[in-house]
Amino acid sequence: MADRRQRVSHSEMFPLLDEESGNPFELFQIWLNLPAADKKADPEFTMLWNEDIPVVELTGPDGGTARITIVAGRYGDTEPPATPSNSWASRAGSDVAVWLLDLQPHARVELPAATHTDARRVLYVHGDGAAAIIDGHDVADGHGYVQTSPGTTVVETGDSSAHLLLLQAVPIGEPVAQHGPFVMNTREEIAQAYDDYQRTQFGGWPWDRTDVVHPKSETRFARHTDGRLERPAPAVG
Repeated sequence: MADRRQRVSHSEMFPLLDEESGNPFELFQIWLNLPAADKKADPEFTMLWNEDIPVVELTGPDGGTARITIVAGRYGDTEPPATPSNSWASRAGSDVAVWLLDLQPHARVELPAATHTDARRVLYVHGDGAAAIIDGHDVADGHGYVQTSPGTTVVETGDSSAHLLLLQAVPIGEPVAQHGPFVMNTREEIAQAYDDYQRTQFGGWPWDRTDVVHPKSETRFARHTDGRLERPAPAVG
């Protein structure tokens, strides 16, 4: 029988910023798999506040600026925030990187090569129909570029800006069974995960309604499983 501490329910809630028109919101939900040996680790939640994520700014030869947000994976001398202890990203040999690139027009940036020869690197271009030039290839909005050989990656823009998501990691190299929100190694483990959830609700839902709404005056917060509320540190200056 699986221990319910192995899994946790979570919810992201976002503010209604404009009551008179639409509230478009762009979100990347990135799932990192775990090796089979770590799939029964106790859940660990880490909140990465925007203010705490390092950003590197570079100016290209034509004057365009590139901003690189380092969510995971070291970039030169810039260290990312700490990852949960059992995450695949916490292992040096996994070479996990999650970077967000914002390039102004006529920007150029040369991204450092992955440190592990088995690492795979993919870049996705998104936002307002813009395009980027990646290693000499034109990549349009809504498309991705898979780097097929090790080495640095050159990203450039023309007359328009571009936004990119970089994902990189060494493959775990284990079978994957996925259904709904669950990722395991076998179909039998998927069935067990569903059974565990139906029996335990993974600890239950802490709110008094499923569509909970917080007051407009409420600022950003994260509520942990032990009831602790976490908020971003106040700005200095």
